[in-house]
Amino acid sequence: MAAGNSSSVTEFILAGLTNQPALQMPLFFLFLGFYVVTVLGNLGLITLIVLNSHLHIPMYFFLFNLSFIDFSFSTTIIPKMLVSFVSKKNTISYAGCMTQLFFFCFFVFSESFILSAMAYDRYVAICKPLLYAVTMSPQTCLFLLLGVYGMGVLGALAHTGNIVFLTFCADNLVNHYMCDILPLLELSCTSSYINLLVVFIVVTIGIGVPIVAIFISYGFILSCILHISSNEGRSKAFSTCSSHIIAVSLFFGSGAFMYLKPPSILPLDQGKMSSLFYTIVVPMLNPLIYSLRNKDVKFVLKKTLGRITFI
Repeated sequence: MAAGNSSSVTEFILAGLTNQPALQMPLFFLFLGFYVVTVLGNLGLITLIVLNSHLHIPMYFFLFNLSFIDFSFSTTIIPKMLVSFVSKKNTISYAGCMTQLFFFCFFVFSESFILSAMAYDRYVAICKPLLYAVTMSPQTCLFLLLGVYGMGVLGALAHTGNIVFLTFCADNLVNHYMCDILPLLELSCTSSYINLLVVFIVVTIGIGVPIVAIFISYGFILSCILHISSNEGRSKAFSTCSSHIIAVSLFFGSGAFMYLKPPSILPLDQGKMSSLFYTIVVPMLNPLIYSLRNKDVKFVLKKTLGRITFI
C-alpha cells in the first residue's frame, strides 16, 4: 500500500482503448506511428531552433518550449498506452498512476499557459513592433516561462492532491488508457460532489485564464490589423498568427469538450475517445502546423536539409 493512501488498492489495471482482440495490433502500430511522428516532429523543431541563430527570438523561444511540452506530454501517455495493446493485463502501481496523473496535469496546464504567452508575444510584435525588443526582453521571456511552468506545477498538485486523498476499495479497473482524473473519481468509493467541484474549478482556471488572455491579445491584434492601410501588411500580420490560432483552437476546443461537461453528458467510454485528440493528436500536429505554415521555419528547414544533402 502506498504511503498516505488508506486504500486497499496497491495497483490499477488500465482498461485501454478497446477490448476487441482484432483491433489490438492495428491500433498498436497506428499509435506507435503517431508517437514516432510526434517525437521526430517536436525534437526536430527543437533542434532547428537550437542550431539556427536566425530563430533565436522570443517567438521561437516559446515555440521551443511548446515542442518540449508536447514531446514530454506524449511520452507520459503513449508508451504505457502501447503496452495495453500487446499485453493481456496492463497494470500500473498506485505510485506510478499518481505520477502519471501528476505529469499529465502538469503538461496540460503548461501547454495552456505557453499558448497564452505566445499570444502575448504576437500582440507585442504586431501592435508594438518598435518596442518589441524592449518589451520581450530575455528577462520578460524568462519571467513568462516561470509563470507557465509554475501554473503547471500548481495545477498538477491540485488535481493529484484531490485524487490522492480518495479511497480506492476492491475495484481497481480504470476505464481508460491512462490515469486520468474523471475515471479515477468514478473508481473511488469515497469521491463526492466536492471532488468534482474541485476538478471543475481547477480546470476552469487552467483553461479559462489562458483563453481570456488569448482573446484579449487577439482582440488588440485584430484592432491593430484593421488599422493597417495596405492589404499586404494585413496579410503578413494575419499570417504570423495563423499557426498559433490553429494550435489554440485544437487544444482548447478538445480540452474544454472533455472536462467542462458533466460526466452524464459525456460518458467515460466516449470521453476516452475524445481525450485521444488533445493527448495524442494535438502534440503530433503542432510541429507540423508550425513547420508547414511558418516561412521562417520552412526556410531554415530547407537550408539545413540542403547542408545535409551537400555533405
